Amino acid sequence: MADLSKYRNIGIFAHVDAGKTTTTERILKLTGTIHKTGEVHDGEATTDFMEQEAERGITIQSAAISCEWNNHRMNIIDTPGHVDFTIEVYRSLKVLDGGVGVFCASGGVEPQSETNWRYANESGVARVIFVNKLDRMGGDFYRVVDQVTNVLAATPLVMVLPIGIEDDFTGVVDLLSRKAWVWDDSGQPENYKIEDIPADMVDKVEEYREQLIETAVEQDDDLMEAYLEGEEPSIEDIKRCIRKGTIALDFFPTYCGSAFKNKGIQLVLDAVVDYLPDPTEVDPQPLTNEAGEETGEVATVDASEPFRALAFKIMDDRFGALTFVRVYSGSLKKGDSVLNTFTGKTERIGRIVEMEAEDRKELEGCEAGDIVAFIGMKNVQTGHTLCDPKHPGTLEPMVFPDPVISIAVSPKDKAASEKLGIAIGKMVKEDPSFRVETDEESGETILKGMGELHLDIKVDILKRTHGVEVEVGKPQVAYRETITQTVEDSYTHKKQSGGSGQFAKIEYTISPGEPGTGYEFESTVTGGNVPREFWPAVEKGFKTSMDKGVLAGYPCLDFKVTLTDGAFHAVDSSAIAYEIAAKGAYRQTMPKAGPQLMEPVMKVDVFTPDDNVGDVIGDLNRRRGMIKDQEAGPTGVRIKAECPLSEMFGYIGDLRTMTSGRGQFSMEFLHYMPCPKNVAEVVIKEAKERNESN
Repeated sequence: MADLSKYRNIGIFAHVDAGKTTTTERILKLTGTIHKTGEVHDGEATTDFMEQEAERGITIQSAAISCEWNNHRMNIIDTPGHVDFTIEVYRSLKVLDGGVGVFCASGGVEPQSETNWRYANESGVARVIFVNKLDRMGGDFYRVVDQVTNVLAATPLVMVLPIGIEDDFTGVVDLLSRKAWVWDDSGQPENYKIEDIPADMVDKVEEYREQLIETAVEQDDDLMEAYLEGEEPSIEDIKRCIRKGTIALDFFPTYCGSAFKNKGIQLVLDAVVDYLPDPTEVDPQPLTNEAGEETGEVATVDASEPFRALAFKIMDDRFGALTFVRVYSGSLKKGDSVLNTFTGKTERIGRIVEMEAEDRKELEGCEAGDIVAFIGMKNVQTGHTLCDPKHPGTLEPMVFPDPVISIAVSPKDKAASEKLGIAIGKMVKEDPSFRVETDEESGETILKGMGELHLDIKVDILKRTHGVEVEVGKPQVAYRETITQTVEDSYTHKKQSGGSGQFAKIEYTISPGEPGTGYEFESTVTGGNVPREFWPAVEKGFKTSMDKGVLAGYPCLDFKVTLTDGAFHAVDSSAIAYEIAAKGAYRQTMPKAGPQLMEPVMKVDVFTPDDNVGDVIGDLNRRRGMIKDQEAGPTGVRIKAECPLSEMFGYIGDLRTMTSGRGQFSMEFLHYMPCPKNVAEVVIKEAKERNESN
């Protein structure tokens, strides 16, 4: 059995362009996993292996890699930084035990770092901080340390100080050992010397070292007492305290360097080994019942327990479907069967591989603490639990935010139409924040995602990876219609054309229904004026008409039809005649019943820094939004509002502009509300023009 104390499951996460992928490349080089480092700006990074990633210089999918350092095994996940792909960060954090937060020395704590930090806090993930790009113009380690305190409301524990800045940055001083690590200009990570501290830094080093020890010994009362009496603790004791405080999220060991120039990475790797938790030191995952409520049981990280693993990512590549799993308890061998608690089906595990970015290493088995990939699983999706069929148990599932933007796509030709269905099926499996629907009214395929870039990349993947050419339409709003007045009316359908004719007369009341009731029908006819066998035909006539409202052709909601009386003819009356009569009655009476256009209203949740609250609220008011609530948090304010969907297109772009990219929002459908007269007039006019052109 593996020694779990030697395992580290870590993620590397940060804002776009802070240097996460470059840092990962350097770690792989240092640990001997790769022999030549690829650069992001050349499109050659090991973990950025999608064409779209290489081209745009951004990470889209999180990639999992295993490597070794100081006799410890590390499973590293490089995550994307862009806000439209936060889902990738979120699901990675769910399966990690620790993380490295990378910040740019000149950019500082940027908006997406805040979001990722918030996710990591919610997931209870211990982190070390790496302030990268100290060789860049404007790089300032001390400013970033202040921002971590003020913007993220976190406590950075400074472990090293930089020697020189910008072009003169040559290395770092390790505060614990009071030694300077100085690299030469060759750019090779192994070309460094350990020297005495530069004379001009001695005072600063002592000042920061004292702060470091004071913060660390707060974790141990005995050491603290001894320290206050003037006895300095040993380095082992200080490290033990730092480890304890890091795992408890009391503070975050903070390092600096330049990943691109290969300076300072070794100390970060040492920190991962020294201070981040192994799989047994984090709270075990709770098990849940079918309703998603915790049962009180947990998946203990132990290879002798029943097998429990969470599928956190599905990836389709040239070898077939890869299912990335984090094994929480138990062990599994190649050829064993596992139960998927979501589908209730059992599947046999054919191959288990360990990922080294695009390359893979075949494994005979896996056990608690591992992050591996299974090849060829059929019905597994992100968030599903795989477990021992004899001991079923469900791990807490992942909750994904609902998509906020949708576009319509249609294939350019028949060949593309067949490929589109298969391609979209694969893409939905890979990305739980990407949804697809078919619009029954127009027959178009509607793609829904987390933002414009997200959908832009999806259309790009359709074209390049799957070879499907599609035409992309404008986002549309699904309006509805209803009525506001009760009308009593009658309608007679008469047709005589030689032989038997058609005759049906109905008297009826159409009245508005309660919101959400849809369409209701009842008959109060007595005395057989409309024979009972024709009532269903009348009901059907109204029901088939409600799909097209009289104002703008949108489906009609919430009304009730009561059949009160009528007449029939012994020879000429039939079910079809009554159905036609009901359809005619709908067209005749609905315009008299005060028809009204209804628009979808969304529940909007906006996160904004304190400085921009006024602008954001003013903008929501201009969008006909109703502000319902405001909550202040350590890093900003959450505003809850209700807003019509038609006013929310392009909102993410405007919000990012107003908040310098730091704002975020999510929205979900709430209910339908009557449209204001001026808005309704525009929608009705557009609908009529559309119908005329069709």
